[in-house]
Amino acid sequence: MNKHWLTIKQLDKQLKEWQTVSKQYGVPRAGWVKTLRTALSMSAEQLADRLGLTRSRINQLESAEIHDAVTLRSLKEAANAMECEFVYAIVPKNQSSLEDIIKKRAEQIANERVTRVAHSMSLEAQSVDADILKRQKDELTQSLIENLNKKFWTAFETQKEFYDKELLHSIAEDNQKEHLLKKLIQNLQKKK
Repeated sequence: MNKHWLTIKQLDKQLKEWQTVSKQYGVPRAGWVKTLRTALSMSAEQLADRLGLTRSRINQLESAEIHDAVTLRSLKEAANAMECEFVYAIVPKNQSSLEDIIKKRAEQIANERVTRVAHSMSLEAQSVDADILKRQKDELTQSLIENLNKKFWTAFETQKEFYDKELLHSIAEDNQKEHLLKKLIQNLQKKK
């Protein structure tokens, strides 16, 4: 396992804990600022004084938080004024992991490439066995995962020409081997 994948594994472990907390508690309906301010028995005016703002600005802040229109800086300053610490994280959706996201993207790219090449070959009257296509998809997926780089997230169209030629050669070679193997088996059966 290379250093990059070790980092991903460590991040996934940390993010799993954040996901658990987020799923278990979520964001209060009134937002964190108002919920904590109320729990501390602090009025909007008192928080405003601590921040050097007006009471109406605190009301705007609390409303903006509920509508996802607040800045991180504002939340950090409000938390600090309430003797709290502002903490946030970006976590993968639906309890997935970074590894899941990478694997899904690799499978998507592999499927698009193999499907396009198989279509090209079928237009040239070179049908390809489904097992060969599946093996090619699996091998390409694994290769993409093992050689992860910034191009991985580039729009697929910019990468396709190079990979199509390489994949076309590989599929054609596998298809030819499969065809020769079938002919050999047929010849052996005829000799019996």
